[in-house]
Amino acid sequence: MRKATIEGVSFVTVVVLVTAAFVWLLIPYYGAILWAVILAILFRPLYRRLFNRFGGRANVAAGLSLLACVCIVVIPGAVVLASLAQEASSLYERIDTREFDVSKVLQQVYDSLPSFITGGLESLGLGDISQVQSGLTSFMGQLAQAFAARAVIIGQGTMQFVVSLGVMLYLLFFLFRDGHSLALAMRRASPLKDRYTDQIFAKFASVVRATVKGNVIIAIIQGTIGGVMFWLIGIEAALLWGVLMALLSLLPAVGAAIVWAPVACYLLLSGEYGKGLALLAVGILVISMVDNLLRPQLVGKDLRLPDFVILISTVGGISLFGINGFVIGPLIAALFVAVWSLFSDDRTIS
Repeated sequence: MRKATIEGVSFVTVVVLVTAAFVWLLIPYYGAILWAVILAILFRPLYRRLFNRFGGRANVAAGLSLLACVCIVVIPGAVVLASLAQEASSLYERIDTREFDVSKVLQQVYDSLPSFITGGLESLGLGDISQVQSGLTSFMGQLAQAFAARAVIIGQGTMQFVVSLGVMLYLLFFLFRDGHSLALAMRRASPLKDRYTDQIFAKFASVVRATVKGNVIIAIIQGTIGGVMFWLIGIEAALLWGVLMALLSLLPAVGAAIVWAPVACYLLLSGEYGKGLALLAVGILVISMVDNLLRPQLVGKDLRLPDFVILISTVGGISLFGINGFVIGPLIAALFVAVWSLFSDDRTIS
């Protein structure tokens, strides 16, 4: 009996160590693997239709599904990143050479403020406009430089990016073709009860669909509307601000308003009432309403988490995993809730 126990513990230890080593091996390309899994889940219905349409030819259906992903996701993303790299680099150069004077803009806003507001700013220690100008100029320069650096790294197609893209597309093909059999193999190998494994898999897929299909589409729409509006009224680096609005739209209770609202206020204070009112109207009536109108249809009840949990998990995920964190954070939070719900239900039944 003791020998059998030792052998069992030793085998489990070997399984854990080998699994940990394999995960460690995959860490450099976890982003490519993550997005391959995400795209496989999102485009699975397309693969199934193509599979049935071509009489069960899995390779043909997987190849066409992969081509659809490239045309719908990869190529447009590369074009946007290349344009973003160029625009961010241009804005940074203009700020660095003082061609675009942030201090002058800030001074215009300060001079346009009513006396009671400037008095309040002075009481808060913000009356020295030169210090505020210096800090804001430095912040905007660093922001533009960071966007430029990151966008150029991706946009120029470094070797790491090319390899990661190749890994993602290669893995995506096999996830389309063999995804069902892989899921069954994982289900058989899982030490959990079948119903637990099925519910965790279902929650994983629903969170991915809700986070990407819903949040990303809404963010793209809001960022596009905001960027186009900025371009129409002549705001510098409209594409850059549009991308920033799209990213901020992923955060509940924050949203794109943190970008367009201050710009609208600046335009109104500067006397450009037509542009300011137009931006304010589009921001309130269009950009803000997109979330309220589309989220129920796109997300539905797949992601049953409170807004504060989504916000905290998204911010935490982004701080730990970068841009991939907007998926990983809510995913971990949803799985946490799902697993503890299963545990609670199991204890109640027993």
